[in-house]
Amino acid sequence: MHGMQALTRSRPGMAAAVLVAAGGAATILGAYYFQYVMGLPPCPLCLEQRIAFYVSIPLAIAVAIAAGRGVPPRVGASGLGVIALAMLFNSGLALFHAGVEWKWWPGPQECSGPLTDLSAGGDLLSSLTNLTLVRCDEAAWRFLGLSLAGYDVLISLALAAVAAWGAAAAWRTAR
Repeated sequence: MHGMQALTRSRPGMAAAVLVAAGGAATILGAYYFQYVMGLPPCPLCLEQRIAFYVSIPLAIAVAIAAGRGVPPRVGASGLGVIALAMLFNSGLALFHAGVEWKWWPGPQECSGPLTDLSAGGDLLSSLTNLTLVRCDEAAWRFLGLSLAGYDVLISLALAAVAAWGAAAAWRTAR
């Protein structure tokens, strides 16, 4: 832990990037655990929430590497600013998803609405047997009252705060 404290003081942008990359990777690995080990397939909103992590993790790694190679701190600050915005947007998307699960507002038609127009005709039995729908308005798992979307709100806000702190600190050191 002493090494991370020293890194935080000497290169805050790099420290923030490492924390975001590690926290983001842990979050995605957790999502894969729930999907592939526990057998809880993600809904369309869950998949959309992963996009911010797919962008932020490699960007955070690039920022950390760049900081280690002596790239000007403003470059790292800019990358961390993008990560902060992506994670802030993702926390809003996750909050929307949690609200859909709590039935505070309707979700997207493709994962919270009616299954299909049954009056359209055709082979109804074959269309129903090939249908796989993971609903966005039903939480598949909860712990301490929060669903995975609820935890994503907290994680994304924390990662946004770390990235914003790192961006501000790196910007200050660039002066």
